[in-house]
Amino acid sequence: MTMRERIEAKLEAAFAPSALIVTDDSHQHAGHGGARAGGETHFSVNIASPAFAGKTRVEMHRAINALLADEFAERVHALAISARAG
Repeated sequence: MTMRERIEAKLEAAFAPSALIVTDDSHQHAGHGGARAGGETHFSVNIASPAFAGKTRVEMHRAINALLADEFAERVHALAISARAG
């Protein structure tokens, strides 16, 4: 399972999103801090979920980052998040 697939699976299980796009942007960061050979270090997440209703942007981001703590510890260096209720 790729890191992108792991991230998708965790987000789907935790938030039952109505929309989810996870993009591996690692190729755009080659040579930058945190980049590794083989990629899978920089990702973008665009997610809409009813679970985010009534949450602030900071609360949504904290929930996503906490959920993916193991991925950050293992390989992920950066995660750009666009999250909304829906």
